[in-house]
Amino acid sequence: MANIPSADELKKRLQDNVIYKSVFRPGSIYRKGYRDTSRDRALAAMNNVLYHLHPVKVKRHGLKLTYTYCLGGTSFFLFILLTVTGIFLMFFYRPAAGPGSEIAYLDMQNLRANVQFGDLVRNMHRWGAHLMVFTVFLHMARVFYHGAYKPPREFNWVVGVILLLVTLFLAFTGYLLPWDQLAIWAVQVGTSMAGFTPVFGQQIQFALLGGVEIGPETLLRWYVLHVLALPFILAIFLAVHFWRIRKDGGISGPL
Repeated sequence: MANIPSADELKKRLQDNVIYKSVFRPGSIYRKGYRDTSRDRALAAMNNVLYHLHPVKVKRHGLKLTYTYCLGGTSFFLFILLTVTGIFLMFFYRPAAGPGSEIAYLDMQNLRANVQFGDLVRNMHRWGAHLMVFTVFLHMARVFYHGAYKPPREFNWVVGVILLLVTLFLAFTGYLLPWDQLAIWAVQVGTSMAGFTPVFGQQIQFALLGGVEIGPETLLRWYVLHVLALPFILAIFLAVHFWRIRKDGGISGPL
């Protein structure tokens, strides 16, 4: 014969149930309630930016290394590596130069000779940048040859092209920061090419040089572009890129 609970026990169970429902019911603490079905959990993942790196479902071909070669993930990893090593280098570099006082160049020499692990971190940053340009280009080529730029992914293809251009600009601006002879001549060639832009060529060249000729203002402007403006733009478009991958149904399948 089953045990019949007493009146006090029934009252305690009822109170516990009321407390539980009052705390965990939708709209009390959780704004939209807790997800208790597969469909609700899938919708939560699809509509949340932070969950896009871990999709609810992954297509079988997306797990094959020979299909994607993990070029997109490698490019993102290199961006994180460049961010970390770049922050380290900023502690020992001053974007200053002037007649008879090449502070930026001397800081680079001091970083390589006197800072512990300085030369290692600088080379990681340098070769990581070269490798990122290479992997982003290969990633774009893979997407093109697999036809992943076709509807409904044409918008994300445009975002990818912008990411490629920003990556190239980042590599070029970083190439100038040592402020040696190679960097100065690269500035000369790059700004001269920008000067031939239709209609606004002279204004663009003046903005990039910070004047009518190469000087300390030029180095400062390229430094701000490299460590602030371009990484900020790249991070925004990366977030949009990852978001659109999930919105478009994950990695595109073979043709």
